[in-house]
Amino acid sequence: MEYLFSFLVGLAVGSFLNVCIYRIPKGESIVNPPSHCPYCQERIRWYDNIPVLSYLLLKGRCRHCGERIPLRYPLVELLSAVCSVSVGARFDASTSSPYYALLFWLLIVISFIDIATLLVPVRLCYFAMLAGFFFSFLVPEVSMADSFLGACVGASLVLFVIESYAVFTGKEGMGYGDANIMAMVGAFVGFYKVLLVMFLACVIGALVGLPYALLKDEGLKLKFPFAPFIFAGTFIAVLAGDKLISAYLSAMGVKW
Repeated sequence: MEYLFSFLVGLAVGSFLNVCIYRIPKGESIVNPPSHCPYCQERIRWYDNIPVLSYLLLKGRCRHCGERIPLRYPLVELLSAVCSVSVGARFDASTSSPYYALLFWLLIVISFIDIATLLVPVRLCYFAMLAGFFFSFLVPEVSMADSFLGACVGASLVLFVIESYAVFTGKEGMGYGDANIMAMVGAFVGFYKVLLVMFLACVIGALVGLPYALLKDEGLKLKFPFAPFIFAGTFIAVLAGDKLISAYLSAMGVKW
């Protein structure tokens, strides 16, 4: 029942995240006007706004104008639900569950905006970073000092990569918006895990991005969003980071 509740909450939150993903890049309010079709502007009734189910019943089309509803909508809702269940299973009914669920939900919004526009909502990252600072005292995993250090280190890692790439190639590699994302993540997960997040994001990014770039025949010139890889790295680090770090340090002969 707890997992079912977490899943349903995640679906409901995912519906709101879709609103944020669509409106934030446009500079529109995320609360007003109510949900409406972007094509015909007709207001979406509650029975057509049930996460995932309404999409299936409507066969992915607007009831009024028949335009196709992007697959992103049920995907975001399901991803949000999976994140909610995952943190619930990992942290049980503790304050850590909503803390990390909030982080995942924010990363979903940022990732899908980055995918759609290749831009990072910097203001959202900034306020999310502050939320990480202020809420860190509610969870046992991260102290406020660790949160502050994590934010500084997270941003510094990306800035170092950007400047190093520019020195050797004369071009910009990662975007400065990625530094804002890593600062936000560092504020939530702390110093040790933000290092793991960066490592995992780079590995996953290389495994996915390099083959894709080669298929596109554009090589390193191809621009692709890095936020989804940061999200993937954060997901792994939050749920299994302690075991991964412990295993690595044990292999190095250091106690974790």
